[in-house]
Amino acid sequence: MTNYKEILRLHGLGINHSQIAAALSCSRTTVIAVLQKTTALGITPSKAAKMSNAELAKSLFPGETGGKIGYKMPDYEYVHREMAKSGTNLQLLWFEYCDKCGENGEIPYQLTQFKKYYREFVTKTKATMHITRRPGELLEVDWAGQTAHIIDTDTGEEIPAYVFVAALPYSGYSYVEAFLSRDMENWITAHVNMYQFFGGVTRILVPDNLKTGVDKVTKSETILNRTYQEMAEHYNTAVIPARVRAPKDKATVEGTVGRISTWIIAALRNQQFLSLKELNLAIKDKLHDFNHKPLQKEIGSRADTFSEERVFLQPLPSRSFELATWKIATVQYNYHISVDSQNYSVPYEYIKHKVDVRLTKNTVEVFSGGNRICSHPRLHGRPNQYDTTETHMPPNHQKYVQWNGDRFRSWAAKIGVSTVSTIEVFLTSNRVEQQGYKACMALLKLADKYSAERLESACSKALSYTPRPNYKSISAILKSGQDKQEYSADSYVPTPSKPSEHGFVRGADYYKGRDNQC
Repeated sequence: MTNYKEILRLHGLGINHSQIAAALSCSRTTVIAVLQKTTALGITPSKAAKMSNAELAKSLFPGETGGKIGYKMPDYEYVHREMAKSGTNLQLLWFEYCDKCGENGEIPYQLTQFKKYYREFVTKTKATMHITRRPGELLEVDWAGQTAHIIDTDTGEEIPAYVFVAALPYSGYSYVEAFLSRDMENWITAHVNMYQFFGGVTRILVPDNLKTGVDKVTKSETILNRTYQEMAEHYNTAVIPARVRAPKDKATVEGTVGRISTWIIAALRNQQFLSLKELNLAIKDKLHDFNHKPLQKEIGSRADTFSEERVFLQPLPSRSFELATWKIATVQYNYHISVDSQNYSVPYEYIKHKVDVRLTKNTVEVFSGGNRICSHPRLHGRPNQYDTTETHMPPNHQKYVQWNGDRFRSWAAKIGVSTVSTIEVFLTSNRVEQQGYKACMALLKLADKYSAERLESACSKALSYTPRPNYKSISAILKSGQDKQEYSADSYVPTPSKPSEHGFVRGADYYKGRDNQC
C-alpha cells in the first residue's frame, strides 16, 4: 500500500512531486491525487498524523484498493528509437501515446510522469545527463570501500576502521569519520555527528541501499530501516536511496570517496594509531585541508562554496537524535516482556501478543499495532530485574500489591501496642513477608467486628500466653469474651492437678535425694 502519511510529511518539507514519487516508489500522479484529495476533504497534516495509513487510505479512496489507478506503461524501446530520429521530441511522442491509449480505452500517464520513466529507461541504457544541483537540497552518504587501521595495544595486530563519507553535491564540502564497525549504532552516530559538522540539514538525504539504512528494495517499494526513518523524521529530511547498482545517483559522494581514499586514508597509511580517537583526530586535520584546498577548475575551495550554501540548509533540531533500536517481544503470562535480560510490565490484556519494543539509552517503549501502550525507564545493572506498573496487573493481582508491611504496621499502631506486636509476629513468621499479609488483614478486620479496644485487649492476653500468637487463638479469645476479663500475675490461680491413676509416682525430691546419696 502506498504510504500516504509519508507523502503528506514530505510535501510539508517542500519536496516536489517527482522526488516524493521517487522516494516512495509510486507514480507522480498518485502523489498529486493524494494531495488534492486531502485538500478537498480538509485533512490537515496534524489530523493525518493521528490516523493510521489504512484509515487515511480509506478516507482518501473509499471503494478502491489502496487508491491505486491502472495506467498504461509506454513502450519506451519504441520511444527511444523514435527519439533518435530528427525532429521528434518527448512531447510529440507523448501526444501519440495519449491518442493510442484513448483508442484502447486505457489511462495514459501525464507528461511529467512519461518523461520521468523515459529518463529511468535511458539510465538503464547507460546514457548520462548533467544534473544541476541546488544549494542545500541534497546530501549524499556512503561507506568508503578502503579501510583505515588502528593497532591493538595488546596483540599488536591491525584492526580495520571503516570510513564514513558524506558530501554536499553543490559545494563538494565533505565530512569523514572512522568507526570500528558498520552496524546500525555507528551508522546513526555518523549521521548525527555529520549534521553537527555541517550545522544544518538538507531537504533530501541520499544513502546507498545498505542493510543498515534500507530493509527491503523491490520494484514497487523501498522500505527504510525503522530507526533510520525515525532519524529522518527527527531531522525533518527525506531519505531517497540510490537505485540498486546505480552509483551515478550519488556521483558526488562516489567521486569524493575516491578522493578521500587518496587524500586522507592513503596519506595516513604510514602512521600508526593506537586508538580510534587518535585516528579520527588525524582524519579531522586532513579533512580540513581537503575542504580548504583550492579547486583546479573553479575559483576558491569547497569551504568557500559551502559558506554560500550554508544559508540554504534547514536548521538543526533543538536536540540531537537519540539512537533507538527496535525489537519484537512476546508478552508472557506474568504480563511482562523480557528485553536484554530485563523485564518490563505490559497491560495484562496483551498476554501472548507480539509487541514492538523501542529501546533508547534511558527509555523502553512498547507498541502494539503502531500505538504506544506503555513505557518504562530502562533497567541497567544485574540481569533479570523487574519494573512493574500496578495498573498493568489484573484486578485480582492488584489487591495484593496495594498492601505492604509498613501499611499494616501503621494501621495496627492506631489500635494499640499489643496489636502492633502481633502484626510484627505475623509479618516475620514466614520466609517471605507477603505470606503474612492475609493473616494481618484478617486480624485487623476483627476490630470492625468487635471494636479496636477489644482487639487490643485480646492481643495483649494472647501475648501473655505465648510470644508468637496466631490469628486463630486471638479470634477464639474474642469469641469467648476472655478479653473482657481482667488479667494479672497476682490473680493467677493454678488449676489443681488430678490424682494420678497409677498410684504412687516418684517425684523430683526422690531423685534429688538419690543424687545426694551418690
